[in-house]
Amino acid sequence: MIVDGKVVLARHRAGAATYHLLPGGGVDYRETVEDALLREIAEETGLSARLVRPLFISDTIDPAGSRHLVNITFLAEVVGGAITADPQDDRVEAIDLVAPDDLGSLDLRPPIAVAIQRAVSGDTPGCEYLGSLFVPGP
Repeated sequence: MIVDGKVVLARHRAGAATYHLLPGGGVDYRETVEDALLREIAEETGLSARLVRPLFISDTIDPAGSRHLVNITFLAEVVGGAITADPQDDRVEAIDLVAPDDLGSLDLRPPIAVAIQRAVSGDTPGCEYLGSLFVPGP
């Protein structure tokens, strides 16, 4: 999501390490992907959103074999709410608004800064598969 020309990111902290994620999370039993994403956006950011379309898909596969995530990144439009200073998700330290050109300076997980920059500039052909993207944890 873009607010005032900036990408909405959830800042997480694990020990001394800080990293950023797009708002989102897991899908609960009997919950659609859309419902899960809209719920997670509201819980983490305080914003209400509408999904526009999928932008890209990637895998996060731990080389040790302990975890395999499939990430589906959607273009979403803010339709209400306000960014919260107190996210409902305890793992979220804060919500940051980051200029697209500054994404490369962050520890963004998965590492999709370039793909987000392409999407923000309108340079995406449709839904794109980015492959396996893994970043070891702190």
